[in-house]
Parts: sequence; C-alpha cells; structure tokens
Amino acid sequence: MTTDKTVTHFNRRQAMALGGTAALSAAFSAIMADPAAANTQAFNEITAHFNRVKSMTGSFLQIDPRGEQVEGRFFILRPGKVRFEYEESYPLRIISDGKGVFIHNKKLKNWKVYPLNKTPLKLLLGNQITLDSKSVRNVQENEGLTVVELGDKSVFGNQRIKLMFDTATYDLRQWNTIDEQGGETQVLVFDVQEGVKFARNVFRVPYDEVKKSRG
Repeated sequence: MTTDKTVTHFNRRQAMALGGTAALSAAFSAIMADPAAANTQAFNEITAHFNRVKSMTGSFLQIDPRGEQVEGRFFILRPGKVRFEYEESYPLRIISDGKGVFIHNKKLKNWKVYPLNKTPLKLLLGNQITLDSKSVRNVQENEGLTVVELGDKSVFGNQRIKLMFDTATYDLRQWNTIDEQGGETQVLVFDVQEGVKFARNVFRVPYDEVKKSRG
C-alpha cells in the first residue's frame, strides 16, 4: 500500500502519558456541553476535515476498562471498513468489511460476528458527521481537544463512541467506545497517515473459516 502524506506526529510516549492520566477522562466528563452551545465554527472545520479523510492507517494504544494496555496497527477505509492488528502476544484481531464486525480469537480459533450497523464503530466509519445529525450527542472542548460524542439510543442502546480531535490541527487523536454497562475503552492513535491506498485483501474476511468455526 502507498500513502500520500503523514498528518499526525503523535508518538507512543505521548500516547502513554495521555492514556495513563485519569484526570483526562475526568475532565472530559466534567465539561459535557449541549452541541448547540458548542463552538460551531470549530466543530464544522474539524468534522469537514474528518469527513474528507476516507482512508488512514497508524499505530494505536488500547486501554480497556480495567486499565490493561495493548498496542497494534489500525487500517481504516471509509465507509465501513476497519482492521485492528494487535501485537503478537494478544490473541485478537478485528475486521469490518462494511457489513459486519468480525472478532477473531487466534488462541481459541473462533470468531464472533456483529452487524456493523448495530455497533458504534459504524459512527466512526460513516461517511459524514454533521452538527445537526441525530447521532451527535455532545460536543466539548478542553485543553486543545474537541471531543464529539456519538450515539443513537434507538440503534445502539447505551453504547457510544467519543472522537477526540486536536482543535488546532483537526487531527484525530483518540476514540473511546463505551459499552452497555458503561465500560470505556480508550484507543489512542499516533504515527497516523491519511490518503492511504490499501491492498484488496486488507479488509477481506475469510468467510469459510468464520462459518466453520461457528459450526
């Protein structure tokens, strides 16, 4: 695959510092705001930039609700496609081919499958985010970050996703997914490249293998 440009210079040390600071999440929670009262111009500029980005790849640091950390690489092709390749010792990989989200447990040799349109990842991988969208639940600004919380209770229940952008550069820095029980998983991204051209098999799901593992 080839890349057109590197847009984010956010290294692992910065990501570890950010992800390991409990005060960050507390600050995000403390300043939730009505989207209508947010800085509309800043929001529109950030989301216009994000809406133009149809492909990206980079490294990530994932921190689950228990504080356990794992690193890996991600690949996004909007609309609908994503792949997470975790470090070798971690048993999972995740692929969305635009239809479903497929979670492969390499250790157990099985697959779990979820409809993409029933998970908050659909909001990250959608074509457009606009202020008047019913999926925009909150917008907040804090210490150089604009945080856009997306969700739709009628579709995703209590599941939500927060997208965190650098207010100055508009770069995507992090996203957090919140599950039905309120558990929050942070995904901090760095060494991001936009305008990436992927090989055809990057988002390929081995359906025969999935079917076999699911009986």
